[in-house]
Amino acid sequence: MSSNAYPQIEPLPDVLRETLLRCDPASLSNALLKRGFRNTFLNGLSPVSSDQPRMVGPAFTLRFIPAREDLDTMAIYARDDGLHRRAIEECTPGAVLVMGTGGEVRSSSMGDMMARRLKVRGVAGVVSDGGFRDTPGIAETGLPCFQRQASGPATPITLHPVEFNAPIGCAGVAVYPGDVIVGDATGAVVIPRHLVEEVAAEVDAAGDYETFVAAHVRRGRSLFGLFPATPESRTEYEAWVAAGRPDLNESA
Repeated sequence: MSSNAYPQIEPLPDVLRETLLRCDPASLSNALLKRGFRNTFLNGLSPVSSDQPRMVGPAFTLRFIPAREDLDTMAIYARDDGLHRRAIEECTPGAVLVMGTGGEVRSSSMGDMMARRLKVRGVAGVVSDGGFRDTPGIAETGLPCFQRQASGPATPITLHPVEFNAPIGCAGVAVYPGDVIVGDATGAVVIPRHLVEEVAAEVDAAGDYETFVAAHVRRGRSLFGLFPATPESRTEYEAWVAAGRPDLNESA
């Protein structure tokens, strides 16, 4: 499928991206649950490196099906029309390349050279529900990447790319082109694009309240009447914000 089958992936506004970088995927998943979206967290996927940067970007998708011996050989990687390599070259800068493999880990869905190319092109990260090869090299690139488990065998052994920039399934979650992917050390979540602004604002504000709560808990205060928020604790929090968020530990 041509990358022109769907509209060009729109980049995120800088302010929205910065807000999402402050939001953890679990809290974003909970905010989506409040809106009726039960299946948004990419369960079973982990970052390649525990210290890789946080990842935020719209999804640029690639779908694989099982390989067939007469079609899938290493020779396809010497051609310019292979969809796997085309996705690497055409993934929108600032986007997250999301690869749906059906959970296939008997061969790799990316290696370190592809990761390096994506990093140089300005791609925000990679998610696969399969596995990567050369994971130490991928970690060295600094590109945020999430996988089910490491896998060394070459891609054509079990995987055949069939289309990109189209709806896919990844780790059991529906991912549409342009959906927003947020990932950190705890995992990754998929946010429908039309909800991302309101969800980001809600979770960012909740995170600020939790900073306030954590400071009081460190001082020995009970969670009762504090977390979850009550009208009284919310008033107390708003007064703290209005005062410029003074360091509560100083008066501990």
